[in-house]
Amino acid sequence: MAPPATSTDATLQEQVSILTRELADAREQLAAALQQQNASSEVLNVISRSPGELQPVFDTILQEATRVCQANFGLMIRYEEGSPHPIAFFGVPQAFVELAERDGTLSEHAPSARAARTKQTVHVADFTKEYAYAVERHPMAVAGAEIAGIRTLLVVPMLKEGDLIGNISIYRQEVRPFTDKQIALVQNFAAQAVIAIENARLLNELRQRTDDLTEALGQQSATADVLKLISRSTFDLQSVLDTLAESAARLCEAEMALDTAVFSAAAGRRTIMGRVLQERRAVQIADLASDPDYKLTEAITIAKIRTLLGVPLMREGEPIGVMNLAVSGSRPLPTSRSSWWLHSRTKPSSPSRMRGCLLSYGSR
Repeated sequence: MAPPATSTDATLQEQVSILTRELADAREQLAAALQQQNASSEVLNVISRSPGELQPVFDTILQEATRVCQANFGLMIRYEEGSPHPIAFFGVPQAFVELAERDGTLSEHAPSARAARTKQTVHVADFTKEYAYAVERHPMAVAGAEIAGIRTLLVVPMLKEGDLIGNISIYRQEVRPFTDKQIALVQNFAAQAVIAIENARLLNELRQRTDDLTEALGQQSATADVLKLISRSTFDLQSVLDTLAESAARLCEAEMALDTAVFSAAAGRRTIMGRVLQERRAVQIADLASDPDYKLTEAITIAKIRTLLGVPLMREGEPIGVMNLAVSGSRPLPTSRSSWWLHSRTKPSSPSRMRGCLLSYGSR
């Protein structure tokens, strides 16, 4: 027969139960902390793997925020010129997405509107008690509660130097408020999104400056080549024109170049030369086949040209020739690069001495 339990045994059992619960709580907190750390690491990895590409970053941030915080779905918004635009979805019910795309106007009392107005995190325990739904009965609020099943929600603004640039919203389809740690995690994700946006902006600016510098150096080199040739070929105009045409085609990624003198029959809009002379500026025809005024059909049928760019060669304010660049595909030519040769003709030439030179570089 077992001895009767004493008060000491009961106390020990109670202490064991308390320690067991504390151990379970500690393990749960450790698991949550590791999960949050892994989520943050994944976001940072995506940012490092996708320099200048924001969509993978947005998708990962929203997915991790929704998953780690045990929400049912999430939405990320970015403000452009003061207007909100969805940039990422995760698990949002399709019927609610379709309704929002048709008319996504929000009530001024909506949680996301409050977050935008106050630039503060908004945590709603039960959305069905919100003014926009319970009193105003705003269509989007009603759809959110009755179609998407929104109950508890969290909206965290994305701020750059105090300016609102977006927000992250996560939703639960049950009344279960988010913990302080979960709220802090989403705030951290919002900060990472802002950093990613700023990094992408700086990287794109650097790339643009690098491209501009490369283009400027290319133009400078081409101009230097022309000037050297002019100095060596005082009476050899054709060599200068050939170099101009070749340099222009290379800089503008064209397949053919043609440098021609002005002649009276070119007037009108039926040819590229006529349009250039008429407007006295660079003119581009994106697709010769679909241009109703272009009549020089041989360019299409024989030369297989689809895109054509003409730039006037000016002397004392009057056009004395036209530089034409062409490609076989319907592809716009970079007009910003075509202006350099307008200033490359540093030595006056006689129109009677200019004859067309066609340089073909083949398909690219």
